[in-house]
Amino acid sequence: MQVSVETGDGLSRRLIVELPAEDIEQEIEKRLQNLSRSARMPGFRPGKVPQRVLRQRYGDSVRLEVFSDRIKASFPEALAEVDLQPIGRPEIEPDLDQSTGRYAYVAEFEVLPELSLASLEGQSLARPQAEVTAADIDNMIERLRQQHKGWGAVERAAEIGDRIRVDFEGQVDGEPFEGGQAEDIQIELGAKRFIPGFEDGLLGMSAGEEGSIDLSFPDDYQKQDLAGKQAQFQVRVKAVEAPELPEVDAEFVAKFGVEDGDLERFHADVRSNLERDCAERVKARVKNQVMELLLEANPISLPKALVANEIESLRKQMLEQLGGNSTVKLPDELFADNARRRVALGLLIGEVVKQNELAPDAEQVRAAVEAMAAAYDEPQAVIEHYYADRQRLVAVESMVLEDLVVDCLLGQLEVTDEPISFTELTSQ
Repeated sequence: MQVSVETGDGLSRRLIVELPAEDIEQEIEKRLQNLSRSARMPGFRPGKVPQRVLRQRYGDSVRLEVFSDRIKASFPEALAEVDLQPIGRPEIEPDLDQSTGRYAYVAEFEVLPELSLASLEGQSLARPQAEVTAADIDNMIERLRQQHKGWGAVERAAEIGDRIRVDFEGQVDGEPFEGGQAEDIQIELGAKRFIPGFEDGLLGMSAGEEGSIDLSFPDDYQKQDLAGKQAQFQVRVKAVEAPELPEVDAEFVAKFGVEDGDLERFHADVRSNLERDCAERVKARVKNQVMELLLEANPISLPKALVANEIESLRKQMLEQLGGNSTVKLPDELFADNARRRVALGLLIGEVVKQNELAPDAEQVRAAVEAMAAAYDEPQAVIEHYYADRQRLVAVESMVLEDLVVDCLLGQLEVTDEPISFTELTSQ
C-alpha cells in the first residue's frame, strides 16, 4: 500500500492510497471459487458452473465488493501511516482502472489545526468586587412582593401599574383585521406587552368609559401586512384594578420555605441567595473576560465540519425552545458566529487542558455539586440526584474542568479588583 498526502486550502487534506493489485486479484479469485460451489445458472448443474462463466457474470460485482472492503480496511491504516485524524466524515472517491491494474482511492477531509498557545502574560483583567447591602435585600424583598401581588378594584382613572379589563376592536383603513378584537382582556399598564401607544391610550380612563386610540404598527411588526400601518382601536374599559402588595409577615415568608414565619431567617435566606447570585455573576464575568482574551491571543483556523455540527446543535436547541416546531426555518447565519466562537473555545480549552495536564479530582467535583445543591430546599436530594447518574456527573466534571482552565489562565494575567455595586453587577 502506497500512501501520500496533499494539502488543500486551510485544514483540508487529500489522502491518496494505492492498493496492491495482486492482493485484490487473489481475493477476487478466491471469492469466485467460493461462489462456484453454490452458484446456480441455467444449463449447468449446481456447483458445476465454469469459472470463466462466473467471472463473466459476476466478476465486476465481486471486484467492486472486494475493492470496497479493501478501502474500509485500509483507510485507518493509511491514516496511521501519515499520522492524520479526520474531522467529520471523509469523502472517498474510488480510482479504479482494471485495464492498468490500478486500485486506488482519494479521501478528502479536514484535520484539526496545529495549536501553539500564546501566553496571556502582560494582559490585564478587571475582576468585579461587589457586596450585597441591606438596600439590595430590601429591593429583592420588594420584588418578591411585586411577584405575589394581588389586585383590587378602584373607582378612579387608570394609572401606570394598574391592571384594567377591556374590550377592544381595531381597524386598518376602516376595516377590521385578524387578531384586532378581544373581549374582557387584562392589561397591566406599563408592562409594555402591547403595541407601542396602546397602553398609553388607556391611561386616565375609568371603568365604564369608552374611547378611541389611534396608533401605528411598528415597521418591524411580525405580521407584515400590518407593519407600519395606521390603526384605530375602539375600547371600552370594564374595570380598573390597583396592585395590592402583601405584607412581609409569617404568611408571606412561608411561601419561600420559612414555614415557622421567622422574619430574621427569611432575611438571612434572602441575603444568602443574593450573595450566591453575586458570586456566580462575578465568576461568570471573569470567565467571559478570560475566554475573550484567550480567543484574541490565539486566532485559529476552524474545521468547517465542526462549525457545521455546532450550527446544527444550536439550531436544534432553539427549535426545542420553540416547542419543537420543525416547520420553523432557521438559517445557518443565525448561529454561525456563536458556533465559530464555541468551536474555537473548545479547541483552545482542550489545548490548555493538555498542556497543563488539568483534570478535576473527586473533591472538586463534590464541592461543585454541593454548591449547586445549596440553592434548593432539599440539597441532599439534589446531591444524590447527580451521583445517581454518571452522565449528570460528567456534566459537572466538564464545568469544574473549565473552572480549572480559567484559574490556570488567570495566573498569567494582571488581575485588578474593580469595585461595583450589586445593582450594577446584575443589570449588565
